[in-house]
Amino acid sequence: MISTVTTKGQITIPATIRSYFHIKPNDKIDFIIDNERIIVIPIKTLKELRGSVTATGHVADFASERQLAKDVMAKRISEEFV
Repeated sequence: MISTVTTKGQITIPATIRSYFHIKPNDKIDFIIDNERIIVIPIKTLKELRGSVTATGHVADFASERQLAKDVMAKRISEEFV
């Protein structure tokens, strides 16, 4: 599917793709550069993922899990701009 870039650098994600990936207004999208390609990934929030995985055994405290997630994302972002 082809979409045109506007003068503001915006594109429209075709309705079939938005529907397939359940992309709604104000959802976040991640752009990843892969050599000569741009990969577009819809970002799911923790709230949207709530209940999708059941806990087994020991559950780590939320604060440390959140900090680990932030550290991983910070590392990924810093590597993209090197």
